[in-house]
Amino acid sequence: MSPPLPPLRVDGRLDRVRGAVEAAEAEALIVSDLHNIRWCCGFTGSHGVLVVRSGDATLLTDTRYAAQGPEQLAESGAAVDVTVTATVVATAAELVGDLARVALEADHVSWADHRRWSAEVEADLIATENLIAELRGVKDAAELARMQRAARIVDECLGEATPLLVEGISEQELARFLDDGMRSRGATGPAYETIVAGGENAARPHARPGTRRFVDGDLVVVDAGALVDGYCSDMTRTFAIGSPDDRAVTIHELVTRAQAAGVAAVRPGIEVGEIDKVCRDLITEEGFGAEFGHGTGHGVGLDIHELPAVRAGNTAILQPGHVITVEPGIYLPGFGGVRVEDMVVVTDDGCRPLTRHPKIALHEKTVR
Repeated sequence: MSPPLPPLRVDGRLDRVRGAVEAAEAEALIVSDLHNIRWCCGFTGSHGVLVVRSGDATLLTDTRYAAQGPEQLAESGAAVDVTVTATVVATAAELVGDLARVALEADHVSWADHRRWSAEVEADLIATENLIAELRGVKDAAELARMQRAARIVDECLGEATPLLVEGISEQELARFLDDGMRSRGATGPAYETIVAGGENAARPHARPGTRRFVDGDLVVVDAGALVDGYCSDMTRTFAIGSPDDRAVTIHELVTRAQAAGVAAVRPGIEVGEIDKVCRDLITEEGFGAEFGHGTGHGVGLDIHELPAVRAGNTAILQPGHVITVEPGIYLPGFGGVRVEDMVVVTDDGCRPLTRHPKIALHEKTVR
């Protein structure tokens, strides 16, 4: 039985949001993204809007959450009022009726929603992007505890799944085993659709598990994450069925080496684009640059893909508490592919891996 997780508290978060709103030259922010609302105040319902003003904040939701809303806000320590209403947009417009400039989350508001807000709100509407996402990047101890547990669950599931990495097992069978294992260990479920891709399917970075059965020589990419109390984990390992050929061994060794170099580069104060460069340069020098077509990683948290994006040219600076993935890959159409991924948390002097399932050296068939 796992010990209880520490309570999630949101003390101080709204003050940070207000600072960002002021920097955007707005007088209030209407938060519509549900994960952003959860981060701000602890509310986990499926319907709601959070109105953050300079001196107060109000959660607007419907009758389904008349009890849940106040309870969750009290548990999280959020200084937020709750208003139950059937007309969320109109009620929000009343709350900001005396203001001149009100911000919306442009990256979460559809064209139709913007028209509705424009029709109700008399203030000038200001488009903001990633305003709360930037703040969510650095995780506190309670958030890290949930992500660590989610990572450990997948480590354990993948360890139990090792006997299934044999000829005759299908991608879907292995994926189902992993998904069931996550739930049996206390996860809500997978953090995203589990990827199991064998043989030529492994050349597709986001392949969906199908009915294909493993055969001798296959490379098998397994990309899995668990969801624990709203927080995600993310890990990828690449295995071989039977006796892989020299090409498989070569690209697996290269990706594993590039991934280790990328993890070693993670530290506070570094631009995330430099981590991408470390991995990409190693792979390019060996002639496989064109076969590494995606970014090297991403932030993780309430969403499986968060800021910062670990991609070429990104000048965002890592800070202690950032959680990112490092996941270079090589994909050879018609043959297969390799990806190796760990989720790490930035520490004061480097980083600490949250995912710990061992990496296999294909030419040795042993655990490193």
